[in-house]
Amino acid sequence: MNKNNILSNLIAARNALFLEVSFGITANAFLLLFHILWFFLKHRPRPTDLTIGHLALIHLLMLITVGVIVAEVFEIHDLWDDITCKAVIYSYQVMWGLSLSTTCLLSVLQAITLSPWSSCLAKFKLTSSQHNMCGFLLLWVFNLSSRARFLISTVATPNDTSHGLMFVTQSCSLWPLSYLPRHTFSMLGIFWDASLIGLMAVSSGYMVTLLCRHKRRSQHLHSTRISPRASPEHRATQTILLLMSAFVLLYFMDCIVYSLSGMWWNSDPVRLCIHLLVGNGYATIGPLLFISSEKRMIQFFKSMLERHVSV
Repeated sequence: MNKNNILSNLIAARNALFLEVSFGITANAFLLLFHILWFFLKHRPRPTDLTIGHLALIHLLMLITVGVIVAEVFEIHDLWDDITCKAVIYSYQVMWGLSLSTTCLLSVLQAITLSPWSSCLAKFKLTSSQHNMCGFLLLWVFNLSSRARFLISTVATPNDTSHGLMFVTQSCSLWPLSYLPRHTFSMLGIFWDASLIGLMAVSSGYMVTLLCRHKRRSQHLHSTRISPRASPEHRATQTILLLMSAFVLLYFMDCIVYSLSGMWWNSDPVRLCIHLLVGNGYATIGPLLFISSEKRMIQFFKSMLERHVSV
């Protein structure tokens, strides 16, 4: 491949990644602003509103970190030092872990919200929203502590000829761990991710079952000529199910790209951009799904605009 092709691929990957990050930051900031205003103006929140706002905050911070990484990849004249590398890589890993954990929590909360009062989950209906803050704190503590190894193993890459390092960005690398710690951390990470994805799959399957049961009941109660409007809870459930599907799809795509590219052992910026593009697609798609399906948001900002104009 000649230099012109390499340069064109690099520019295309950079532009696509910057576009994704820009859209994601804007969408998450807008979604977070809506939930903050909705909460402080004393509107009645849904059980999952706080979790969605927390997820938007996590994705906003994660995409800002990605933007910093991308800017560093294409600015080779100003390499980072050890402290900057540790802070950026550690922050990104923590935000990624929180994204997975909070998405799983959101799926479980929606399954509890949708469950009938006769089910075994009914006893959690009144307490789930009250324990959200405690759950968020536990997620932060767990992810901050479980990713602490990146504060130790992340170092600034002195030059491109450094041997034995796993490249993460243009300036940062990871010292490879010895056999036992490396495989221990890998197995624990796989087990944790698989457990959360499995829990999301179970809760999603439960929600699908409840939606199908509700649809069958609606067909008995309504004429086939009249299509009853879905309740806000059902619309929210459909959005979250779509969100779960997007997450699982992009997660496995990210695993495939990670396995095939071998980018952690290569400082190629094009491969890094492709990996970041796939790995952070969920942080951009997620808020867009919520915004497109959230009728309250349009009504809320419309009422605020009318109030401002009348004043």
